[in-house]
Amino acid sequence: MRSSTPAPYALILIDLAAEAGVPQEELLRGCSLGDAGMQAIGARVRDDDFRTLVDNSLRLTGDPALGLRLGRRLNLSAHAVLGQAFMTCRNLAEVILLFERYYHLLAPDLVLEFHYGGERLIISCPNTEAYLPLAFGLECIAAAMRNTLSGLLGDNQFPLRFEFPYPEPAYLSVYQEILGNDLHFDCEQAAWSFPAELLRVPLPSSNPALRRLYEAECARLLADLSDSADIGDQTLNLLRKLEGQYPKMPQMAAMLNMSPRTYRRRLTDEDIGFQELLDQVRAEHATRYLRERRLPIASIAYQLGFNDPSNFRRAYRRWTGSTPGDVRSAAAEEPL
Repeated sequence: MRSSTPAPYALILIDLAAEAGVPQEELLRGCSLGDAGMQAIGARVRDDDFRTLVDNSLRLTGDPALGLRLGRRLNLSAHAVLGQAFMTCRNLAEVILLFERYYHLLAPDLVLEFHYGGERLIISCPNTEAYLPLAFGLECIAAAMRNTLSGLLGDNQFPLRFEFPYPEPAYLSVYQEILGNDLHFDCEQAAWSFPAELLRVPLPSSNPALRRLYEAECARLLADLSDSADIGDQTLNLLRKLEGQYPKMPQMAAMLNMSPRTYRRRLTDEDIGFQELLDQVRAEHATRYLRERRLPIASIAYQLGFNDPSNFRRAYRRWTGSTPGDVRSAAAEEPL
């Protein structure tokens, strides 16, 4: 994954620093943009340049709450094509699904985990050793999440709970102003959550046809961020992100900006076939579903693209050498 940040994030940070009276030449000092100038900013900014901008902004503005202020300005348009895709979803469940698949477009080095706790959807961040200062990065994510969800629903009171893995800061009032009062510090890890029942809330700008187009573009962009020239690896990365919506070979070729003929030839050069890659990923997804023990076999088969559970059982045995029942039985013997 190429380490880079969406350009709107950098441009908004530059605007914030300018509003605080920071001269642009001082802000850009130490990064490649200082030599090339603002006109050199394309769709994305190298992460080392963005880190320099962050460090310079924090030092020159003297504002410890700058991450919160940046996140508050990261609206749907700042997230580019992914923000547009969010707007076309039918409900928040689809938004979260897209976010889970494509958040690396916004922050390639970030690792997020999505799970349910009680009756809440929880998004946690286990890798606090990221390339940005800890508080700045987590504050920015938290404020951007609130701003994005509020923008989708037109509701500034969206009930988000925020947990941070550090002590309560001296500028708590800024946290409360931007994030609300459901704030918790000295937690085991960073996490953001809200009631799972809100996933069913419909969005007013839903457009399923546009959503498919935007999602295809997100998939293509995600593939473009891969450092690897290995088309097999790029295919695996995309298939893992497109969980439950497994494309056919021509669709995958289009997502990778190739003709089906070129795509097939590239795979042949690597001595691998598209169906082999697809089966590998479906086996990975199926194994995870089976080990989680919540979904019935028929539901898992359907999610993997099988109309008949017996066909899924045969395919899974061919892929892995084990039966779905074997995997589920082994998982049941493990401690919860």
